[in-house]
Amino acid sequence: MQSVGSAPDGLAAVQIPARRQHYGANVLAVKNRDGLGRRLCRSFINPFSAVLLVLACVSFITDYLLAAAGEKDLTAVLIVAGMVLASGTLHFVQEARSGNALARLEGMVKTTIAVLREGRERELPIAALVVGDVVRLAAGDMIPADMRVVKAKDLFVSQASLTGESGPVEKFAQALPADPARQSPLDCDNLVFLGSNVLSGAAHGVVLAVGGATLFGSLARQLSVTAAPTSFDTGLTSVSWLLLRLMACMAPVVFLLNGLTKGDWVEAAVFALSVAVGLTPEMLPTVVSANLVRGAVFMARKKVIVRRLNAIQNLGAMDVLCTDKTGTLTQDRIILEYSRDIHGNDDDNVLRCAFLNSWLQTGLKNLLDAAVVSHAEEKRMQDLRQGCRLVDEMPFDFSRRRMSVVVENQGGNRQIITKGALEEMLGVCAWARDKGADVPLTPELRREIAAHVRRCNADGLRVVAVAVRAVEAAPRAYTVADEREMTLLGFLAFLDPPKESAARAVSALEAHGVRVKVLTGDNDAVTRSVCRQVGLPDRRALLGADLEGMDAAALSRAVEEADIFAKLNPLQKARIVACLRGNGHVVGFMGDGINDAPAMKNADVAVSVDTAVDVARESAGVILLEKDLTVLEAGVMEGRRTYVNILKYIKITVSSNFGNMLSVLTASLLLPFLPMTPLQILVLNLLYDLSCTAMPWDNVDADMLARPSVWNRGGIQSFMLWFGPVSSLFDLCTFALLFWVICPAAIGGGWAGLDPGGRAAFAALFQAGWFVESIWTQSLVLHMLRTPRAPLLQSRAAWQVSLLTFLGVAVGTAIPFASLGRWLEMSPPPAAFFPWLLAVLVGYLGLVSVVKLRYVRRQAWL
Repeated sequence: MQSVGSAPDGLAAVQIPARRQHYGANVLAVKNRDGLGRRLCRSFINPFSAVLLVLACVSFITDYLLAAAGEKDLTAVLIVAGMVLASGTLHFVQEARSGNALARLEGMVKTTIAVLREGRERELPIAALVVGDVVRLAAGDMIPADMRVVKAKDLFVSQASLTGESGPVEKFAQALPADPARQSPLDCDNLVFLGSNVLSGAAHGVVLAVGGATLFGSLARQLSVTAAPTSFDTGLTSVSWLLLRLMACMAPVVFLLNGLTKGDWVEAAVFALSVAVGLTPEMLPTVVSANLVRGAVFMARKKVIVRRLNAIQNLGAMDVLCTDKTGTLTQDRIILEYSRDIHGNDDDNVLRCAFLNSWLQTGLKNLLDAAVVSHAEEKRMQDLRQGCRLVDEMPFDFSRRRMSVVVENQGGNRQIITKGALEEMLGVCAWARDKGADVPLTPELRREIAAHVRRCNADGLRVVAVAVRAVEAAPRAYTVADEREMTLLGFLAFLDPPKESAARAVSALEAHGVRVKVLTGDNDAVTRSVCRQVGLPDRRALLGADLEGMDAAALSRAVEEADIFAKLNPLQKARIVACLRGNGHVVGFMGDGINDAPAMKNADVAVSVDTAVDVARESAGVILLEKDLTVLEAGVMEGRRTYVNILKYIKITVSSNFGNMLSVLTASLLLPFLPMTPLQILVLNLLYDLSCTAMPWDNVDADMLARPSVWNRGGIQSFMLWFGPVSSLFDLCTFALLFWVICPAAIGGGWAGLDPGGRAAFAALFQAGWFVESIWTQSLVLHMLRTPRAPLLQSRAAWQVSLLTFLGVAVGTAIPFASLGRWLEMSPPPAAFFPWLLAVLVGYLGLVSVVKLRYVRRQAWL
């Protein structure tokens, strides 16, 4: 108290303002929701939207500012701006909905605490506390700050949100001697911490730290550090840079070729711009957002709130899931497995005595007592309490590690019933009950009992011994000195049982390529047992103490070999996650306590539950309304479906656009006119991309969902180089047919013999023919390349995809015959064109099939 300037009767009112100004308010720096401006920027400013906005600006300069007075046209600018607006709006609306749902979830209840100031006790808001305040704690109170206990009576607290240990911890007021082995404040049993709560007893404590200076606050501050880019962010950025490099290479070449061959440098600049547009999948932000929104809607039906949309894809790419044990693999409740005699045989008499001990005691009834009472009631032992009354009790403490009750029956006979930890119970027992008779507790019998308990511990069971001793009625109070010469009856074995769904969910995750690793603050014996029961390998477990002696290289190897990590502190959990990511894994972390928050921040995707502490929920990208791995497994599958459908669009569109631009590049050298005008290219891309907006609803082959897949820029580039030239080859065939056969027959002469008007008609017909051929080939190849299997026969597209691609083909074919075609400077192709078109399509699809077979043999499809 002297060190913090306090006194037993508390602080004076005049001291409070200066202390609050010096130490700060007792509030955590909670990360506020991003403002409207930041959320708008995040929705509308992304790599692909940025490319489109730059292209729109250049188009505005060339089509409006530099054009002649009568030729000003903003159509291209408006089309590109519309694409960006539609995509950004969709993303913004969905993120706003998710954010509003989370805000409703995170409503907090104001709490107060009893504070002693100037000798008077008053209830004050927790935020009003300052360093030096004297606080009275009672059962049920949330501990409002980090405090030194100065007075305590049977004080038990739960530190589960800080340490992950589910059992109660007793706190005392006495000073602790210096101990070099004590590495953490959490090891001090005279300190209590913000983030924990009082289970039983009463105490007074003096506040040592408030707000961000607390242990809870120091962990929360780590969350303010900008998170490392996730798998989704890195993948999308890599695709963006691939396309930017292609544009940087292709556009200047097209500009120079057209400028040199055609002599019109302004038109060459505009056409080079159209090539850049043609290489860009303009609707990618919209398709990505639509996929993620569909995933979020699906997850909402499964009692899940998606806080950040990209978490869905990261969930699908995840190949390692790190999770705590309690509540995820287990039911988060203690049950009594069995009651047995000293030889390990079932014995209900042990349960009857334990029931009286647990039911009659007036002190702290912990989870073990609740399990005993519940199990006894299932066996209809409630009537026992009618014939017995409590005479006295010796409460549990952590030095004795046992508790006793003195019970009197209807005949006036009294006995002490004691239950506690085996070692301490053996220390007060001289006899053992063997087949109804009391026999001496010999060394041989002690060894047999110890061996039996070790086997139970190896199975992860917590063992409690039960003993009795008959006592005479006495006017004095019974004390711990009466716990002597007792008769050992047998044992109770307790277990936090695994969830029924855990083994099935773990098996499903493993089958789908997600390796589950358990990171817990609990002991390794219990953790091993639970892991065995849910099907996780327990061949090697690493303890927190083992990690302390490992350098980065050793830990990187160890995290690959071990699946169980026990007795961990929060920073060790975060270090393990960071090592796994450094080894190339996409890591998910599922947690709900403050001790999990740093690890959740380091993970690619953080998963929490609605009952988690606030800091853990803030770290999470996915919030489960039900703490169940089965729900998470469904999310993994939906994430993979989302990823596959996004990647389908990118690969197919980029390869198709790349082929078209190769065709344009070749045509720039060979043709005396542009094969397609910039506006025609933009309309073609828009028409095709609109038909691709149904891709989020497409069916996905089961084998594509079997294993996690991550963004692979090399795979996209390889796909583009394999299939793009195939498209370009048949474009060149179409060019030859149009230039040498179709157009001369329709116009009445070849290009060289035509006047300017005839040449304009020739070019308009040629451009219309290639426009129609392009929409047909792009739409049909989508069905060919959406799956590595045979389309229609082995894998069918969703009806939404089939409908939109059919409509896209129909509209694209009709445009040259409509007024829109005249506005786009296209002429209707003659009837003779369509048989030739059919032949080109048959040849194109056949060659794509051959190339696809070779590609599947040599390359991974995803």
